[in-house]
Amino acid sequence: MASNETTLNNQAKFVLQNNDLEQQAVATTTLEIEAKDIDYSKRSQWLRAAVLGANDGLVSTASLMMGVGAVKQDIKAMILTGFAGLVAGACSMAIGEFVSVYSQLDIEVAQMKREKERGSSGGSRGQEISEEEEEEEKESLPNPLQAAAASALAFSVGAMVPLLAASFIREYKVRLGVIVTAVTFALVIFGWLGAVLGKAPVLRSAVRVLVGGWMAMAITFGLTKLIGSSGL
Repeated sequence: MASNETTLNNQAKFVLQNNDLEQQAVATTTLEIEAKDIDYSKRSQWLRAAVLGANDGLVSTASLMMGVGAVKQDIKAMILTGFAGLVAGACSMAIGEFVSVYSQLDIEVAQMKREKERGSSGGSRGQEISEEEEEEEKESLPNPLQAAAASALAFSVGAMVPLLAASFIREYKVRLGVIVTAVTFALVIFGWLGAVLGKAPVLRSAVRVLVGGWMAMAITFGLTKLIGSSGL
């Protein structure tokens, strides 16, 4: 009788241990999945910002080159204008992103100091918890220099498309056509990437980006042509 009770107790302990192990395995798997989701979410935000920056560089530089091309057929003038637009735009994006992210960093650091002061007033246990949270928050703080470099690089990549398209073509009309074709192809790609990363309708997003780029180039070309022909 005693041996039967011992056997039942051992079986019960074995079952409880298995259940604990299963629960720990499920919890570990859940944490891993959540970590992967968080990493993917952060990564997709960075990628989407890079795509938008590249699209800005593409449209603004192409519009500048088309505007100059409306009044000057010289390839040198068009290339210099595009290069100036690339440098100015990349610097503007980098400085703007640096100032914005640095302001965000100051706000988050001030918030961390206030939470640390509240944690220190809660005893040693509260201080230990606040120190652990502070270390985790420090790792997740934004980096202004990294954000500035990423914005400048993304803008420059987009701006290189019309510059490369126009660099080796001497014929004026062919050069304008090649720029429009290259920019159109890049706009479709950027619109598709932005839709995929933002989980938006792909066709609608690509058409919206494409039409917006066309309008920017057409308005710049038309107004510059009008002002240039009026002799102002």
